[in-house]
Amino acid sequence: MRTLLPLSDAERHEYSDRERGIAVAISRKGSDRHVVDEYLDEIEQLCHTAGADIVLRIVQERERLDPATFVGKGKVIELQTLVAEYGAQFVIFDENLSPVQVRNLQQALGIKILDRSMLILDIFAKHARTIEAKTQVELAQLQYLYPRLTRLWTHLSRQYGGIGTKGPGETQIETDRRLIKERIAHLQRRLRDIEQQRRLQRQERASTFRFALVGYTNAGKSSLFNLITDANVRAEDQLFATLDTTVRRFTLPSGIEALLSDTVGFIRKLPANLVASFHSTLAEAVESDMLVHVADASHPALDHHIQTVEKTLATLGIEWKPRLLVLNKIDRIADRDQLTALREQYPSALLLSAMTGYNVHSLLRRMDQFILDDSTRLAALLPYSAMRELSFLYTNAIVESRQDTPDGIAIIVRIPRAHEPAIRATLRHLLQPVEPSFSQQ
Repeated sequence: MRTLLPLSDAERHEYSDRERGIAVAISRKGSDRHVVDEYLDEIEQLCHTAGADIVLRIVQERERLDPATFVGKGKVIELQTLVAEYGAQFVIFDENLSPVQVRNLQQALGIKILDRSMLILDIFAKHARTIEAKTQVELAQLQYLYPRLTRLWTHLSRQYGGIGTKGPGETQIETDRRLIKERIAHLQRRLRDIEQQRRLQRQERASTFRFALVGYTNAGKSSLFNLITDANVRAEDQLFATLDTTVRRFTLPSGIEALLSDTVGFIRKLPANLVASFHSTLAEAVESDMLVHVADASHPALDHHIQTVEKTLATLGIEWKPRLLVLNKIDRIADRDQLTALREQYPSALLLSAMTGYNVHSLLRRMDQFILDDSTRLAALLPYSAMRELSFLYTNAIVESRQDTPDGIAIIVRIPRAHEPAIRATLRHLLQPVEPSFSQQ
């Protein structure tokens, strides 16, 4: 068991304005204890984001989980003493608990019992801003809480409040199961309508090349998004600061205009119903032409974060999409040997800093090159009266060469695949053969 020293009077005063909790994790026989500690570090970060502090961490070594209390009777008795000693207001477990385990632990300890999924859902409720995000979060909460609707939880949610009880935790738990099911059905219909609207919006943008930023939560996606698009998306050093997908138009060094979307971050042990609820939001990544996988190069669990994102992309069925790995936050790495090791371990990755702007132009050039590699060359002869069409070409294609001739403007362009249908439709009456010598330049 790993614990902290008992709190002093000064420390108790420091924690008085924030909820205090005890974090519990299980280390199975043969498992990597370092990974268990990483999970607990993440639980502490999640609690901090939710407005609470972990004052004690416990790791219990067990071969099998106790079906009644998760940790066994002896550990429950020990937790009763520790809850009183540390003045804890909740106990959070790094695994998902069954309804029976939650009920038994609440009866034994008399305080809130949370698990990782409940905490993540609470943070999502805290950060939801738009109607879509609030709908998605409420649906995920109700689907998760539905089998846990008991009179005991209703009593505790009213009595304690705080983290783990926002949104439906306060307003829906006391309703009966029939009303909860009706509410879930209503939210699902609302999300289908929202998804249909988003689908129409994406169809309108189908002629524009689309990039999507994906990655572990707090990897710096929003900061990079703001830097590239001159946007003002909320970017904070917190987990899940971004829930709503934002799409902005930006211009690449070649002059090509493209779209960039900032998506919700991923995390280990992300609740499956949360992924399902956020399907319409994640559709921006699903339907993008290229994924930019942003990872925090300074994080000690970088490898695990990258693996988690790869697994989540596979869950979404888009692991086949072309993507570029970007190792962000290298401004936080002062050790040159560590930077060298990163380059050797991830030779195809791009190291940059969204905070300082270092190497961001290299990222834009790589995005440019990806479009070029996925484009076709087209030669056209435009009359001098077709200035609007010429401007359209300069905006939506890459002009390789141009010659002003007595018959008009002979031009050779590279057209991104996404733009080709629109360009061919716009220039269909202007396309003419050009001299072979010019077309081969």
